[in-house]
Amino acid sequence: MKLGWNFDTNTETYINSWKVTEQDPSNGDISFKMDYQGIPEIFLWNKNKRIYRSGPWNGKRFSGVPEMQPVTDSIQFSFVENEHEVYYTFTIGKQSLFSRLSVTPLGELQRLTFINSRSFWSKFWYAPKDQCDHYKECGPFGVCDTNGSPVCSCIKGFRPKNHQAWNLRDGSDGCLRNNELDCESDRFLRMVNVKLPETSRVFVNRSMGILECGEMCKRNCSCSGYGNVEVVNGGSGCVMWVDELVDIRVYPAGGQELFVRLAASDVDDDVLRESSDHKTAKAIGIVVGGAAIIFLVLGICFLWRKKKLRCLLNLKEKRERRGSLERSQDLLMTDGVFTSNREQTNENNMDELELPFFDFNTITIATNNFSHENKLGQGGFGIVYKGRLMEGQEIAVKRLSKNSGQGVEEFKNEVKLIVKLQHRNLVRLLGCSFQMDEKMLVYEYMENRSLDAILFDKTKKSSLDWKTRFNIICGIARGLLYLHQDSRFRIIHRDLKASNILLDREMNPKISDFGMARIFGTDQTEANTVRVVGTYGYMSPEYAMDGIFSVKSDVFSFGVLAMEIISGKKNRGFYSASKELNLLGHSWKLWKEGNSLELIDSSIIDNSYLPSEVLRCIQVGLLCVQERAEDRPTMSSVVLMLSSETATIAQPKNPGFCLGSIPIETDSSSSKQDESCSVNHVTVTMVDGR
Repeated sequence: MKLGWNFDTNTETYINSWKVTEQDPSNGDISFKMDYQGIPEIFLWNKNKRIYRSGPWNGKRFSGVPEMQPVTDSIQFSFVENEHEVYYTFTIGKQSLFSRLSVTPLGELQRLTFINSRSFWSKFWYAPKDQCDHYKECGPFGVCDTNGSPVCSCIKGFRPKNHQAWNLRDGSDGCLRNNELDCESDRFLRMVNVKLPETSRVFVNRSMGILECGEMCKRNCSCSGYGNVEVVNGGSGCVMWVDELVDIRVYPAGGQELFVRLAASDVDDDVLRESSDHKTAKAIGIVVGGAAIIFLVLGICFLWRKKKLRCLLNLKEKRERRGSLERSQDLLMTDGVFTSNREQTNENNMDELELPFFDFNTITIATNNFSHENKLGQGGFGIVYKGRLMEGQEIAVKRLSKNSGQGVEEFKNEVKLIVKLQHRNLVRLLGCSFQMDEKMLVYEYMENRSLDAILFDKTKKSSLDWKTRFNIICGIARGLLYLHQDSRFRIIHRDLKASNILLDREMNPKISDFGMARIFGTDQTEANTVRVVGTYGYMSPEYAMDGIFSVKSDVFSFGVLAMEIISGKKNRGFYSASKELNLLGHSWKLWKEGNSLELIDSSIIDNSYLPSEVLRCIQVGLLCVQERAEDRPTMSSVVLMLSSETATIAQPKNPGFCLGSIPIETDSSSSKQDESCSVNHVTVTMVDGR
């Protein structure tokens, strides 16, 4: 029996219960299926509701089944994961032994063994077997312990989210942090003998050690915890969580180590010492082992000095020749984008996240054959549909039109970029489909769709109170900061606008559409392109006129977006009563007159906002849209100014493109421009021969 997925045939093998009545063998409501995303683990489902989680496979067993041990010469458990398939299976060593894994109609997973002497099936193991086996029993950042009373407790540094329900022994709402994280001074709490949190949305690198994993998590401000992928040979691999930690439970013995990010004030000296001692012991072991190897190498070098020196000299000459060639080819420029040749090596590919490929038929079924009722919206590159997978998960499918400007390269670019990005303010790419002339991207579904659908709708904009708008502005800023500074690559989005900001159920913003994004080197500040892409009203002056783009181009777009969120009006298409100023010019005029509060959307109730907070946002927005790129702040400064009431903020200078009625001059000596655009939010491509 193989329980899992075959990627070559896109087929799944799982266990399904019978109907409640034993006489009816048709499919019941209970199923046991594998989720292969992140680190594969198996879930017990009751229709579309998860009721039990096995935990990820850790090299020996499932993390949530510490008692899972091979029965000598009887039952051996194994797990296989490669590019073709992922599955769990077991083998029987004795011909006289019979064992089976089944799911009952009442929601119990059972391993049964047949007792020959008594001719009946004995229950060898089953789940769920206690309260802590119930999925998400203690909610986000909660820990379940069957030996505790109550069974639910919060991770150190957290408190119950719903005290009333918590006191009534209902911990499903989980826990909240006592103190906010600040990234730089954060520490890590070491937890032992735990079932690792759900691993569907994690970063995985199987070649990385725990110390290197911890350092990477420390540098990534979005990382909420980390641990080993496998426990064999003292532990190996790196798994990092960037979301809430859910479905954690503690065992008396047999679990795994988990390191949880906490504010420094929430970690006491004893816990720090324990974690430090643990890391120090491993470091000492590595140093001692390394020293032994060094002495061995020195001894060999001493005995074979002449031969070794000759080899080293030859190797040095080869490296110098190869290094010269690599330096000459290290940077390639395509469409104004610099990428390193080393991006194509195995060294870089080791830590790339795996991205599932969806079969075209799967997406067709999920979207009801791309029915009009499932249509969410339409942009310059195609239509976005809502869908529901067979497992019940809701998705958003961007089906690129066959005659759109986004070709194979843009499609591959968006896939490669988003799959490497993990941040709460960036949309999550679940997979893609590439079949003949059909190109589709599968995203997480955002319940509130795009920002522009609410912000510029007179009947809906009232749902955006000032607190929500301020949180949206700050969330977009944090997402851009991650792209520009904190991600593994410095990424320029180049098409930031209201329609590319998606809102989840809690109105949290997520930046989407990376088809036009570009990667910068760590020491690169700007680039030039002959193919100007973007949307009128959001493009910075230097980009629209000269094709020069940098992080400051995104900063300009953010400033425009911030002013639109504050005012509820579009920059493109808005003109003051004098018909001379667009939104930026109108905002600048009000700022100079000291009447900036007149800019705020009339749908916002007067007493629902702090004037000082609104003025701070307007000032930051105007700083971002200044005409000269060097005058604009970086996104790290923007985040600081937005989050601090005491931060010193400079006075803004003239914004770019503030005169709406003055046409843009073009060089008559240039070749004729080929422009394709649409009035309503569609991405624009301008090809200018230079």
